[in-house]
Amino acid sequence: MFQQDLNPVGGSLALSALCAAIPLVTLFVLLGGLRLKAWVAGLISLAVALVVAVALFKMPVGQALLAGTEGAAFGFFPILWIVINAIWVYNLTVASGHFDVLRRSFEKVSPDQRIQAIIIAFCFGALLEALAGFGTPVAISVVMLMALGFQPLKAATVALIANTAPVAFGALATPIVTLASVTSGVNDDPRLNIDTLGGMVGRQTPILAVLVPLVLVFVVDGKRGVRQMWLPSIVCGLAFGLAQFVAANYISVPLADIVAALVAAGAVVGLLRVWKPAHELTAAEVDRETEAADGADGGSGSAPSKRRQPSGISTSVTSSTGRGGTATARDTATSDSSADVVRAYAPYAVIIAIFSITNIPAVKEFLAEKPFTFAFAWPGLEVLNTAGEPVSTTMFNFNWLPAAGTLMIFAGLITMVILKLSPAKAFKTYLETYVELKSAIITVMAVLALAYVMNLSGQTGSLGAWLAGAGAAFAIISPILGWIGVAVTGSDTSANALFGALQVQTAVEAGLDPVLMASANTSGGVLGKMVSPQNLAIAAAAVGLAGREGDIFRKVIGWSLGLLVLMCVIVGLQATPVLSWMVPGS
Repeated sequence: MFQQDLNPVGGSLALSALCAAIPLVTLFVLLGGLRLKAWVAGLISLAVALVVAVALFKMPVGQALLAGTEGAAFGFFPILWIVINAIWVYNLTVASGHFDVLRRSFEKVSPDQRIQAIIIAFCFGALLEALAGFGTPVAISVVMLMALGFQPLKAATVALIANTAPVAFGALATPIVTLASVTSGVNDDPRLNIDTLGGMVGRQTPILAVLVPLVLVFVVDGKRGVRQMWLPSIVCGLAFGLAQFVAANYISVPLADIVAALVAAGAVVGLLRVWKPAHELTAAEVDRETEAADGADGGSGSAPSKRRQPSGISTSVTSSTGRGGTATARDTATSDSSADVVRAYAPYAVIIAIFSITNIPAVKEFLAEKPFTFAFAWPGLEVLNTAGEPVSTTMFNFNWLPAAGTLMIFAGLITMVILKLSPAKAFKTYLETYVELKSAIITVMAVLALAYVMNLSGQTGSLGAWLAGAGAAFAIISPILGWIGVAVTGSDTSANALFGALQVQTAVEAGLDPVLMASANTSGGVLGKMVSPQNLAIAAAAVGLAGREGDIFRKVIGWSLGLLVLMCVIVGLQATPVLSWMVPGS
């Protein structure tokens, strides 16, 4: 048995906190500085965390190793279990050719690139984020935008900026699931659960959603774009934000992005039936404008003037696309039957139907009982907090049937039938999905193992107690921590695993609301996604600009920091009587 001590190094909280930060600094330096592969950086940082736990925080070797195994297990189930199976469903659409059908149907909505940016990068990207996350929407939407005639740098920039507001609820709310897991054992606040934390995030990120479509049309067409496209941008942003808020607070946290994406897309398509822009910005016009600008500059512009065909990319730590390289040319001449279009959209309808059914209260309660769901103490792991009470994190919840990943398997089986894929082809695609995600699997399990070692050894608590010295000012710092975590790891899930418990511990010490601070980690983190080296590499590779990640970074860093400042203001006000009414149960 091990009891946590927050001041184990020389009896000094500051020195102990400094030592507790060593694993995190190691991870940041290896990823952000030395740019090692994420799975390598994750394993090395895990080893460092184990050494710190044993040598400095006096955790027995056996207990430290067991903490790591529980974290790794949680990394696979339910987190990777969701991601793998969600991406498998997407892969089935690629294998059957229906992903191309879906892409062509988007192009027929409007030839205007500003509208295409809103519908594909923001709305459809949000749907992909909801189902898979982990870089999938950036890679896929970049390829689609390129196929529709977007210039490389602009396509990458648009896809990265669009991948903000949906991130918190990505992969069926995997970041929220992780946040609830790592924070529930830090404080006895009963609100630290998926529903309440998801509801709180749903009262922060929708504010960003209102602005993002406006930012996208500005990136595509400058001030003219905002002037001509402010109406569909505002309609899309408001529809998405309101739907995300309602779904996260009153319907289902895992379905928040799915509902928001479909409502927003429906709102834009509905608007286009009664409203048309005074001028349509087509790909051909953009080409002419770019060539004219290049001619005026003597052909010396630094940005490529010619569009490049999407190259397709292999799966990386946070990516899952390039599968099949389907979008290699503008094939608008292809005529798709109504049946093909229906089948192309069917997988997403199936997923929504399955999750809607399982969220019916009676069904949800039934699936929450044995033998479908049961919890057990992690064998041999016995940890007490500083008050001498058992830490609840040592309990592992195994909800094998109602788990989002398992439901995605059912959705995949139905999709297989709808898309007329043979069981052999579907099974082969499933195995290929595991192969594609092998690096991601190692990375996520390593990062979650690191988080559990830090949390159970007391490293996170020591850091939190020290940061609590900032007092009420920590409310402004909180989103910045999340931003740093995602910017370095490329994953809101990983950032929550690293900093979720720290946020709650610090909130308790500083007299702030733990639900607000934990949620701020997620909401601030979504803005670090666009500057993550991994996401930048994914976007650059997809548009044929590998090695020019710095060019893309310079395009998005200003937007990332500007929106982060806005989130810091929002959280700061929610920590005061001005907006404290927005915090559930406050």
